[in-house]
Amino acid sequence: MNITPEQMRWVLIYVFTLVVSVALHEFGHAFMADKLGDDTPRRQGRVTLNPLAHADPIGTLALPLLGGILGGGGFGWGRPVEWQPARVRRGISMATAKILVAIAGPFMNIVLGTVLAFTHVVLTTKGVISPQSDMNKVLYFASITNFTLFFFNLLPLPPLDGGHVAESFTPYRHRKTFEQWATYAPFIILGVMMIPQVRQVFLIPAGWCTRTVYDAALALF
Repeated sequence: MNITPEQMRWVLIYVFTLVVSVALHEFGHAFMADKLGDDTPRRQGRVTLNPLAHADPIGTLALPLLGGILGGGGFGWGRPVEWQPARVRRGISMATAKILVAIAGPFMNIVLGTVLAFTHVVLTTKGVISPQSDMNKVLYFASITNFTLFFFNLLPLPPLDGGHVAESFTPYRHRKTFEQWATYAPFIILGVMMIPQVRQVFLIPAGWCTRTVYDAALALF
């Protein structure tokens, strides 16, 4: 298989964007757990923006790199943040703690996507970067990648963050049924990622959200 230097450059840009986005996502989980009173992430060095602390050799580097070279793109994942719900400070239920820690990761992605979109609009409208420049493409790609990660991770399928939220809202009398169903969730996630028509369930809202944020930024600047 032949890959040009230009294609390889964009593959590396894709991997770099994913590494940074995943690192911020995992940092969100670690930061929230730490603020809720569990010092496990801090003791393990996870309350940091250093991408190396959150990178998974396969999910953050090898798989995205291979997917980019093969032209398939795809998604990656970071090293899961370990935390103990039972160690959160008094006054906060474990169910509430699980929900807050779960949504903290996707929340960081939507924050980063919004910041990138506004930065992109400001740099473009002020003439700092040209609409035809590579930086123009990189900023838009990085922004929509984070909105995509936000909606993808909110799918109510374990082990995605949305799955943890769904589990927390599941009545205790149905938890066993949920856990049995959860064993098939990874295969469902794989199907969602591999089937283009099904993938639209998170790509469409990601695209809509990106356009909305860009329109808001253009209206302000």
